[in-house]
Formats: sequence, structure tokens, C-alpha cells
Amino acid sequence: MSDSVNHSCLMGAEDTVSFLVCVFHAWEEWAGLGQMEDYLSVLEYLLWVFTPLAVVFILPFLIVILLYLSILFLHVYKRKNQLKEAYSNNLWDGARKTLATLWDGHGAIWHGYEIHGMEKIPDKGPALIVYYHGAIPIDYYYFLANVIIQKGRTCHSVADHFLFKIPGFKLLCEVFSVIHGPQEECVRALKNGHLLGISPGGVREALFSDETYPLLWGKRRGFAQVAIDSQVPVIPMFTQNVREGFRSLGTLRLYRWLYERFRFPAAPVYGGFPVKFRTFLGDPIPYDPNINAAELAEKVQQAVQSLIDQHQKIPGNILRALLERFHTKHKDH
Repeated sequence: MSDSVNHSCLMGAEDTVSFLVCVFHAWEEWAGLGQMEDYLSVLEYLLWVFTPLAVVFILPFLIVILLYLSILFLHVYKRKNQLKEAYSNNLWDGARKTLATLWDGHGAIWHGYEIHGMEKIPDKGPALIVYYHGAIPIDYYYFLANVIIQKGRTCHSVADHFLFKIPGFKLLCEVFSVIHGPQEECVRALKNGHLLGISPGGVREALFSDETYPLLWGKRRGFAQVAIDSQVPVIPMFTQNVREGFRSLGTLRLYRWLYERFRFPAAPVYGGFPVKFRTFLGDPIPYDPNINAAELAEKVQQAVQSLIDQHQKIPGNILRALLERFHTKHKDH
């Protein structure tokens, strides 16, 4: 039917314009372009549905990009100051302070970041900071930045082995005194008078904890033995809404199996939501020669859990955490 109509249309064209119009309509029908509008409507609907989902998975990669920008800055800074390296013991102070300002600015703008109890961090001398590990420990980065800015000192950190295998991260770890965590190295850092931050839950807590904020420390006592051997106080730390900023799909069976079988942290992380972050530092737990590592570990875990109970509404809620950006004063829960 359409062929006969097109044929009659072409035969009945009286001038060049009419002929071209007929040819265009014939080609449009032959190519199926008449249905193009329906296809575009479907694509527009799919784009509308999946854009928010894509965004929450893309935002975590922005943190990785910021880390690599930090690494790039360090490489540039190192090249610029090569001639001064032999004459100065503080080659990286300027770089650390610049990056600390960058991360502190990011925290203030994106999360309205606050830190409560900074006076509990000593201006001089060692201390062990023990904290809850979020899906991405961006709150800990903000804390490190504040220690550099407010205290004028660097806090050493313990990280999982896999971090040192990520291309480009070696320099970042060196400049910010990140170690992979042998007890002897931790004790050495503390005995040299440094601050040291550690999360006993580590990658397991990052992947498998959730919006109910369980502490996944198991029977880990090494951090407590480090504190005893170094004879230093332990300062508990927790950041409100850290699980609402970024969340992990680690609760799915496949990702847990991959981690337990291969120690591969494959669980996707999504989020990047601009929720309110408040970091709370608890009262220091002083060195006590009369308790062992198991007792100290239990005491520290109770202290961190107390901070969670006091400052975090359970279960965490992303919308509520977003609305807290508009609160000017913090109220304990």
C-alpha cells in the first residue's frame, strides 16, 4: 500500500519542490524514521531513570581522582625542590600543608565538616588514635588535614597492604607516613613521639559494616598490644554519618566470598552524598601497666561504641544526614 502511495506521489509531483518532498517522505518511510520519535522517547525515559543511579556510583571515583591529583602535586613539588632536598629536613612540609588545606576545604564545602575534641590530641608526644572505618575513610583524611593545620604535626597511619599496590600511591604513603602495620613499626613510630591512627576493623569493616554501624573488630588485639608496648594513651574517634556519605555493597554474598577467599576488596562503593560529617574524639584512655592487650582492646572498643551510641542515630538515614547540613548546632542523641 505504501509503495503505491509513494509511486502516485512521485507521479503526481508537479514541480521540483513537491518532488523532493515526496522523495524525502519515501526515504523516511523506507528507513523507518517514522518510529524514531518513539525510540527517542524510550531513550529519554531510560536516561531519566538511570542517571541518579549512575551518579551515585560515579561520585566515589571523584575521591580517587582527588587522591591522584594530590599525588600529581607531590610529584611536581618534588621536582621543583630537588636542589633543596640536600639542605632541608622539611622538604615536604609545604606540600603537606597545601594538601591539608585542599582536603580541609573539600570537607568544609562538601560535608560541612566539624571536629569536636581536637584539644584531646596532644600538641607534642605520642598517642594512638583508634577510629571506626567507613566505606571510604574520607573523614579520616579530613582529620589528618586538621591535625596538620591545627597542631602543626603529621599523624602516622596504618593502612591495608593493598593500598601500597595501587599504582602511584607509594609517594603519597611516604609523604604522609602511612605504614602497612607490623607491630614493631607501629611501636617505633610511637616511641619516636609521633601520633598514630589505626582502625582495627580495617577493610573488613569498610566493606561489611552498614548503616547500623556495627564494629567488626573480631578478636584483633594487636593495636592494644602496640599501645601497651609503647606506653601511650589511646584516643577513640568516630565520625557521625560517615556511612551515609558512602555505602558499600559488601553485604552481598558474592563480594563477601571474594574477600574471604582471595582477600580481594571487590565490593562496589556508591554515594558521595554531601551529608553532614562531625568527627568526635573521646577521652584518652591512659596507659595502665596492670591490664593486658585483651582487656585494653575491649576497653577501647567500648569507648568507640559509646561515641557511636551517643552521636549516631541508628539506622543511619541519608536524607536525615543531608538535612543536618542546615543545623547550626550539634545536639547529642
